[in-house]
Amino acid sequence: MLFSADYFPRMYELAEKLVQDGKAYVCDLTNEAVREHRGTLLEPGTPSPYRARSVAENLDLLHRMMAGEFPDGARTLRALGDMASANMKMRDPHLYRIRHAHHHRTGDQWCIYPMYDYAHPLEDAIEGITHSICTLEFENNRELYDWVIEHTEVSKGTVAPRQYEFARLALEYTVMSKRKLLELVKQGHVSGWDDPRMPTISGMRRRGFAAEAIRAFCDMIGVAKANSFVDIGKLEYCVREELNRNAPRVLGVIDPIEVELVDAPAAITIDAPGPRTLAIGARVYVDRDDWRDEAPDDYQRLAPGRTVRLRYAYCITVGTDPADVTRDASGKVTKLRATVHPETLGGKNLASGARPAGVIHWVDVATAIDAEVRIYDRLFKSARPEEGGGDFFAQIDPGSLQIVTTAKLEASLATAAVGARFQLERVGYFIVDADTTPTRRVLARIVTLRDSYHAHAAVEVEPAVVEKKQNKKAATRPKSKSPQEYRAEARVRDSELAAAYDHIAALVGPDHADLLTDSLTLASLFRAAEAHAELAAKWLINELPRALGERELEPTTLSADHFAAFVDAVARQTLHATAAKAVLAAMVATGKPHDQVAVAPAAPVDLDAAIASVITAHADKVAQYRGGKTGLLGFLVGQVMKAAPGADAAAVNAAMRDRLAT
Repeated sequence: MLFSADYFPRMYELAEKLVQDGKAYVCDLTNEAVREHRGTLLEPGTPSPYRARSVAENLDLLHRMMAGEFPDGARTLRALGDMASANMKMRDPHLYRIRHAHHHRTGDQWCIYPMYDYAHPLEDAIEGITHSICTLEFENNRELYDWVIEHTEVSKGTVAPRQYEFARLALEYTVMSKRKLLELVKQGHVSGWDDPRMPTISGMRRRGFAAEAIRAFCDMIGVAKANSFVDIGKLEYCVREELNRNAPRVLGVIDPIEVELVDAPAAITIDAPGPRTLAIGARVYVDRDDWRDEAPDDYQRLAPGRTVRLRYAYCITVGTDPADVTRDASGKVTKLRATVHPETLGGKNLASGARPAGVIHWVDVATAIDAEVRIYDRLFKSARPEEGGGDFFAQIDPGSLQIVTTAKLEASLATAAVGARFQLERVGYFIVDADTTPTRRVLARIVTLRDSYHAHAAVEVEPAVVEKKQNKKAATRPKSKSPQEYRAEARVRDSELAAAYDHIAALVGPDHADLLTDSLTLASLFRAAEAHAELAAKWLINELPRALGERELEPTTLSADHFAAFVDAVARQTLHATAAKAVLAAMVATGKPHDQVAVAPAAPVDLDAAIASVITAHADKVAQYRGGKTGLLGFLVGQVMKAAPGADAAAVNAAMRDRLAT
């Protein structure tokens, strides 16, 4: 690591040279007097009365400054600039000041210290820097930067560095000024510079932000020449994307309710992804958010009479008997009693054939470990806490840190090292905090599973505006780039996704490969059915999104083996292409293979009548087709498909060609 203090001797040598060359002088003016002599933007400055000192006198005074003869502020070394310059930075700028202070690297060796505008260009030149990046407020300093490089001749014989100015990073829901961050620390609004809510490298590291995610964020936002605010959602998106690839999945319950499992099998272990084993006995914890005393029909968690599946385990049902729910004196639920359906272990269906309302996470009571969980959120309530020049402290969100001491975690986390990161399924991404001890396990939330801020904002939009269905995954992404660009960036960061793209592109071309590698789950569906590559691509790109509807595609949504068998059946025409659309939707809804789903039979289609009707209604298009505009065939076939829902597209195409030929 390099420090400016390492170059103090060289900087002082160059300062002496400036004095010897008559380009710098020692000035005795006070700070107030310097300001008075500097002039204004409309009036030139007045030269210092000490500007005419001889070279010998200036050298003597500089040596005595270095020797510590003068008190702080008594004298300064100034460059011989232009007191009439339009750039006030060039009106005899200061190069050195006297300060009898202990330095953290050089101790008491020095009592004069170089000014930033003198030290900065010299450091760059000595280190061989060619492009020096700084923020826009230093644009006026560039002339002084170049002056120091030129007149000290520090870069003689080499390439001189050049200063470039860009807009500083202004991130929403935080402050970036070091002075203001210091005040947050001093006043105790945060625990220190490494508080996970601080936009510092130490804070981000403790929060669990990976260097890879921060670099991806920097690549995403780029640089600009105009000041603007960056949506903090972009940073969280990059963090979430990196964690989704690298953080292992585990189970944890933040606000637990104990559930007694009636007629549960003897304590068993379950193989779960990781790979790891999970113990489950006669009692489990579930999250309080997964219970409702009274639930709407579409509620997908526990309620009286509702059946849900415990993640990786079997289904359970809480009865409607009031005795199945235990409450404290205030009416708060403290314990539930549920019946186990042992036949559903391993993902099997209920004996009745009914599907559970949903899947919830859980932790085994007998093997659970206790943990303190720190729920970190954005430090400020306002996206721009400094806006309007008001007190930014008033914008601090007192709820930006919530500490939960009742959390229960699966046993595998008992030995997790400090800094280990996990996804608590259905809860969020967490890191083992540095405050963890052998007797106290502390987890801190890195980021939520999804961007809840943007999701909440979407709910508040007027209904008339939200007519077009949006892709849920895209809704959490910043809007600065196209979906194609995000997919390309994802492949750069994920070697497995990039390999899948290369493989698929060789089969169906780069355009289809781009769409089919939106996720590893989608790519795995194609790979399973690639024996019929073109057909598989068609169904995944065109029809699967319709079958999913509002659902998101997850590994458990559609089995790769089921999809491969489905495509094979369509290819062999044992499954009619038109009926196959309804079959695919039923497969997504039930999780069953294509030959086990029930689909209502399509209504009979009078194809001849539909074609005759379209030909009559679009006589002009028919005439143009017969006159040589054969591209209109697709339009006419489409009109028949609309008039005769359920008709086979290939049959319509052939029949329409025959009719138009007569």
